[in-house]
Amino acid sequence: MIKTIFIPAHFKPIIQNVADNVPTGETKKNWLGQEKQITRRIVSPKIVGWSDSEVDGKRLSKDITDELEKLSSQNVRVISIVPVSSGRYNYQYSSEGISSSRRVFSETEK
Repeated sequence: MIKTIFIPAHFKPIIQNVADNVPTGETKKNWLGQEKQITRRIVSPKIVGWSDSEVDGKRLSKDITDELEKLSSQNVRVISIVPVSSGRYNYQYSSEGISSSRRVFSETEK
């Protein structure tokens, strides 16, 4: 029996340092006599989005390893693994400037 397994590749997370105001639990009175919470500004790395052009290689490698270990525990022999080719790209098709006519002068089509 031949079995085909698909292991999806996930995109790489975009991580940025984000500043948050975290309350310290202390209060302070302002000049009108009202109490105001004191906060500390803490900067921590957070996931702010997902890449649209880079595959998360570390996660893909871990997912492949986990699946191979699961198959080997079931005494399944792996015949082949089809590699994933990935790179940074941002493909944007534009038909502007494409012409089927022959260029007579190089500066005529812009």
